[in-house]
Amino acid sequence: MSTESRLPECGVARFITLLDGPWATLIVRELLRGPHRFTQLREALPGISPHTLTSRLRQFERHGIVTRTAYAEIPPRVEYRLTPLGEGLRAVLDTMAAWAVTVPDGEPTAAGSQTNESDVGPVRELEETALKIVL
Repeated sequence: MSTESRLPECGVARFITLLDGPWATLIVRELLRGPHRFTQLREALPGISPHTLTSRLRQFERHGIVTRTAYAEIPPRVEYRLTPLGEGLRAVLDTMAAWAVTVPDGEPTAAGSQTNESDVGPVRELEETALKIVL
């Protein structure tokens, strides 16, 4: 393996390297729902370019996150699915989604800028869970 393709030793840096950019986590989100064909992924992710989708899927395949299955049919059919390693991202994405809904919309007001201690506990638990999963 070349130096350029080596993953960082740090778990967080490794995670960020593998799931860099906004599309990576969204592709995983879609594949967590089950196997998808390339066109199904494109339709589920409006705005993603074919080049970006292909690049991310190949990267995931290289690192054992996704498997690509080509069926000998006419017309040819290719499906992408998460491996058990990729399925392990379910807990990470669930934790990210749970944390994200705790973030208020818009600018905080002066009164809303104070942290209520009862609001901190669940967020702290989510952060700790995410760190355990990533590390």
